[in-house]
Amino acid sequence: MPPFSNRKGTNSLRKRMPIYKTIQLNSATVVYIWKIQESENELAKDVVLTPHCQKRMVGMKSELHRRGFLSIRHLLARAGYVDHDLYYDSNGKPHLKDGKHISITHSYQFTGIIIGDTDEVGIDIEKQRDKILRIAHKFTPVTEYRTLANSDALVRKLTIVWGCKESLYKIYAEPGLSFLQHIDIHDFGLESGTTTGEIRYEGKLSGYRIHFLEFEGFTCVYAIAQ
Repeated sequence: MPPFSNRKGTNSLRKRMPIYKTIQLNSATVVYIWKIQESENELAKDVVLTPHCQKRMVGMKSELHRRGFLSIRHLLARAGYVDHDLYYDSNGKPHLKDGKHISITHSYQFTGIIIGDTDEVGIDIEKQRDKILRIAHKFTPVTEYRTLANSDALVRKLTIVWGCKESLYKIYAEPGLSFLQHIDIHDFGLESGTTTGEIRYEGKLSGYRIHFLEFEGFTCVYAIAQ
């Protein structure tokens, strides 16, 4: 495993590494997406990890997972943060020390973060795979989508629904929350790019605005608490 620099190097990280996509949703909310093409050594340059995160990375057997972990630190740098600005609560939800909201995702060669100044946020990236057809009944009423013209469209829509629910779950971050029973995603068109969702849990109702996009066989969904 490559060594880590003892310099923060935030400015050099911003300049050296390209970013796949930046989405400025509004003045207070930004999405950053990375496509992992660099080697682990390249990604490790100028990255300083907290002891906790360094221990986490050492325990990762997959090189792709380590590269994803490091690429997220580059996304943090693009937003003006370093690893020391990030911490996790007892439910595993990430937070920024300055009080802004953050969510993190990693799927194969793509990673992403969303940062919100005021509203809680969640993000998820998923690879579009036929496997979702076999597990869909576990997270959504599949009969609602049987009118779609073909299996490719069904895979796309179910992947968006899963990403929506995963994003909302990341925001709510409460043990016992069920994708199937407690999270509802309102219907949408594949080309609409937006929808809304609700969480009903323990007598509380929470609403969310949701956006989605597709690229290179992947789906990215991000949500903002209303």
